[in-house]
Amino acid sequence: MAIGSSTSATQSALQSSWKQLQVQQAQRNADQAEQTARALQAQAGEARRSATRAQENARSLEVQSGQAQTYASRARQGVAASRSEGEMLSNLAGTYDRVVQKMQPSQSQQSPQAPAPVVNGQGQTTGQLLNVTA
Repeated sequence: MAIGSSTSATQSALQSSWKQLQVQQAQRNADQAEQTARALQAQAGEARRSATRAQENARSLEVQSGQAQTYASRARQGVAASRSEGEMLSNLAGTYDRVVQKMQPSQSQQSPQAPAPVVNGQGQTTGQLLNVTA
């Protein structure tokens, strides 16, 4: 029976060693899972921070977009006003030209031409001004 008890003791020692190895492996697995969980938590935190920055950037871009829309609208209004002003000035210049033309005497109303000089019976030319100094 000594052999039987020796086999039994060997089996018991092997089982004990096997259980110890299983416990050690389970501990390593738990440690590795914990490390993985910490790494994933760190990645999740970075992702949250990145998402927050992206949201802030999106809000800033929305504000800038609104400002650009306002500037574009004002620029369009300025262009329209400039066109309107240009048309108004052109119309005003045309009206001014027509008024000036109406106010100028026509060729028939302009100062009549001086009559041609007439020679009198003594051979003198009449109808001209002479500079007579004594």
